[in-house]
Amino acid sequence: MTFRLEAPALQGTRVRLEPLGPQHAADLAEAAEGDRATYGFTWVPRAQEIPEYLDGMWERQDTGRMQPYAQISTATGRAVGATSFWDPRFWPGTERLCAVEVGFTWLSAAAQGTGINAEAKLLLYTHAFETWSVARVDLKTDARNERSRAAIASTGAVFEGVLRSWSQSWVPGEDGRLRDSAMFSIVAADWPATRERLRARVARYA
Repeated sequence: MTFRLEAPALQGTRVRLEPLGPQHAADLAEAAEGDRATYGFTWVPRAQEIPEYLDGMWERQDTGRMQPYAQISTATGRAVGATSFWDPRFWPGTERLCAVEVGFTWLSAAAQGTGINAEAKLLLYTHAFETWSVARVDLKTDARNERSRAAIASTGAVFEGVLRSWSQSWVPGEDGRLRDSAMFSIVAADWPATRERLRARVARYA
């Protein structure tokens, strides 16, 4: 049996994470065309790029190494962004999941600061630690992206350092260049306390 990174829809009170499908294309196109001022270090497709963007996400999904989600606002029933489980790692000699990354995340400007990101992370972390029993959840972002770093840290992830020239830059005009990546994690020993703090943070948005 070959492991495939698959996970069900995940339901919260402010956000529902649905496996990314063609039905989300129109909403994502609209979400991506709001105020784009916060996307300087994150590639977010323009409306006309959504078909290519979705094809790329599904190609990664087909490898078994990604489970992409649309982030659905429960207030409107519409997709306001995307996120993913990505890059599974395994215990040596097994197909038992040891670690997974949460990434490829973006939200429309209107959805930022509403509690959707916090609850989406709570849903993803809970599934990773309590269903898959992982030892670690990874997160990373462009080291220059102070807004993203603060958002990741606010969900309870611990900053571990910067890996230089670690991965592809997504900054417009930096095609073919590597970026320094700020690395974060939550490990299993952190999870009970992190879960309670994150639940309390989500509750403040109610």
